[in-house]
Amino acid sequence: MDEIQSIQWFPGHMTKTKRKIQENLKLVDAVAEVIDARIPISSRNPDLDKIIQGKPRIIIMNKCDMADSNITAQWISYFKNQGIASIAVDCKTGRGLNNFIPTIRSVLSDKIEKWESKGMKNRTIKVMIVGVPNVGKSSFINRIAKNNKAKVEDRPGVTRGNQWFTVGKGFEILDTPGVLWPKFDDKIVGEKLAFTGAVKDQIIDTERLCSRLLLFLRENYPNELTKRYKLTNDEISDISGYDMLLLIGKKRGMLMSGGNIDTQRASIIILDEFRGAVIGKMTLERVKS
Repeated sequence: MDEIQSIQWFPGHMTKTKRKIQENLKLVDAVAEVIDARIPISSRNPDLDKIIQGKPRIIIMNKCDMADSNITAQWISYFKNQGIASIAVDCKTGRGLNNFIPTIRSVLSDKIEKWESKGMKNRTIKVMIVGVPNVGKSSFINRIAKNNKAKVEDRPGVTRGNQWFTVGKGFEILDTPGVLWPKFDDKIVGEKLAFTGAVKDQIIDTERLCSRLLLFLRENYPNELTKRYKLTNDEISDISGYDMLLLIGKKRGMLMSGGNIDTQRASIIILDEFRGAVIGKMTLERVKS
């Protein structure tokens, strides 16, 4: 029950999406990649570096309100060392979104200087927004566009049908033409996406998934785990993830007729509480030292 399960996610027309993004790159000055702050590696498309061909970009670490803030800060430093500016945001509350335009302007400072030297002082800055499903890309666009959700008119040089939005004076964003997908070559990537709810629970074994999550929590966030479920370190120190699930189900009184523990119900509740940051603010992926 504690083994990693293989989770498949069928990407559809990924090749078509890559081609469309490459075609639209010439219309924008920079690319903003939205990721899930709890899984900064697994919520990215590893082909993106190749796809955007060195175009200036920033990383938007969404859902920072549910992630471990200390580890988020480490990831921001990590991306900075890779030459990529990064900001932490929470699209539900709008936290951090006021850093988006200043960060883009900073990344494009050399370009803006060149434009101004050529007399293009108020040239519109255009940014493409990309991200795999369930990282909050649509929420980001809706939040950042605010009351300016009207699409910018089609005009020469702009592919008809693109979703353009004005987000401020002299600033426009382009929604990604198509959908990017994470890579599932590594089982652990699929598992982390499932932990955060990015994969539908209907296609996975929730009891096995929860058992795996409990092992992670015991290893990385033991205090939060024991406090939330009224456990002691001695109770859980040497038992399997499934036995921890049974123990929590028993303590919560989740019994079926005959006295058996309803592990299905218990697993769903634990996963929901993890995803809602009820257990605590946690990040599943750490920066390797």
